[in-house]
Amino acid sequence: MKNQDIKAVYFVGAGGIGMSAIARYFLMRGLVVAGYDKTPSTLTHQLEEEGMLIHYEEAVEKIPEACRQPQSCLVIYTPAIPADHQELVYFRENGFEIQKRAQVLGTLTRQMKGLCVAGTHGKTTTSTMCAHILHQSHLDCNAFLGGISKNYGTNYILSDSDFVVIEADEFDRSFHWLQPWMTVITSTDPDHLDIYGTKEAYLESFRHYTTLIQPGGALIIHRDLEMKADLQDGVRRYDYALTEGDFHAENIVIENGTITFDFVSPIETVRGIELGQPVPINIENGIAAMAMAQLNGCTADELRQGMKTYGGVDRRFDFKINTPELVFLSDYAHHPKEIYQSARSIRELYRGRHITAIFQPHLYTRTRDFYKDFAEALSQLDEVILTEIYPAREEPIPGVTSQLIYDNLAPGVEKQLIRKADVLQLVESRRFDVLIVLGAGDLDNMVPEMAKLLNKNK
Repeated sequence: MKNQDIKAVYFVGAGGIGMSAIARYFLMRGLVVAGYDKTPSTLTHQLEEEGMLIHYEEAVEKIPEACRQPQSCLVIYTPAIPADHQELVYFRENGFEIQKRAQVLGTLTRQMKGLCVAGTHGKTTTSTMCAHILHQSHLDCNAFLGGISKNYGTNYILSDSDFVVIEADEFDRSFHWLQPWMTVITSTDPDHLDIYGTKEAYLESFRHYTTLIQPGGALIIHRDLEMKADLQDGVRRYDYALTEGDFHAENIVIENGTITFDFVSPIETVRGIELGQPVPINIENGIAAMAMAQLNGCTADELRQGMKTYGGVDRRFDFKINTPELVFLSDYAHHPKEIYQSARSIRELYRGRHITAIFQPHLYTRTRDFYKDFAEALSQLDEVILTEIYPAREEPIPGVTSQLIYDNLAPGVEKQLIRKADVLQLVESRRFDVLIVLGAGDLDNMVPEMAKLLNKNK
């Protein structure tokens, strides 16, 4: 369906944060936007106030008339909706174009200049950084992100700009729907092996992704990656890393809680970059974000201002308490390389202090495949407290528990295994120097209560 043919958009599963961002995009463009969701929420009520027509019963007769025309209504659904949902069945049987969220983002990359960020880790921070730099620049942008930007309190930015920043998710090969104008690839450490099966298949998925970059556009790739890019004629290739590559940093200074450096670029070297979220790993993330912004026309002053005012992402090196006596933060790191980078950054920031991590492993398959790597990464810290595995979409695997990580931690690392249900009691009973909660599971839900207990114990 061509963009000019779409008069209405219907969402089967309207209330998720990712779906709601796309709904707002179409509302802003003046289309009829309607949908179904199972449960009313603050978010669905906000959407209704903004003009979206939402109902909460599975009922074909409640679909608005404007959304009953197959030639002019696009249907978007979330995979969480069962295949036999009455409304989804109606749309399918009546010849409507039906797309997943990833397909819609792909459509946007064909209609606008898609600036995409892919990679096993670093993609949420890098895409959010890039979106912030562009949004506060003369270029502006739209953005659909994988985390809540602290600058905007949301995971999307809507504007009249021709640019759209998108986090390109490799899970289930979703990023193959995209056709980027430019893309960053931050890392390709094998993950999601329950989907891909082998490291080779994972790397092949990234190779195929690079074939989708539009001629005239560019690939900005970390120079240490094992994958082989496969570019169409007319696609430029740049590499980046911390201290080498087409884009890199020089004169890095980390002191007194601040990080500054010079951004070296084949276009224009920009001196005096200061990180608004001063975490060592964000130097490389910032290099990639600035490279993409600069290639599309951001000025040196706009790069400096964007980096200095970048506020971070919820659950990405997210400080809850930061005082001389006590540091407490949470981080979404859930892959061994992410944990390695997180641990290295926190060690660099707090040299000589006692660092404790509470880690909730995420997925049985990931733990089975990488338990030795998890143990090696966590062993950079002084103390490791492990909870049981967060299963997400998986059934238990016999013999796969947090004990595998525990048993492989380096000698000298203080360690214990506890139930998630006992975490608050442990936090209340202890005094900590630097404490970090790691993982992508639901332990983060306890972080606000943990912060209260820690503040009380100071």
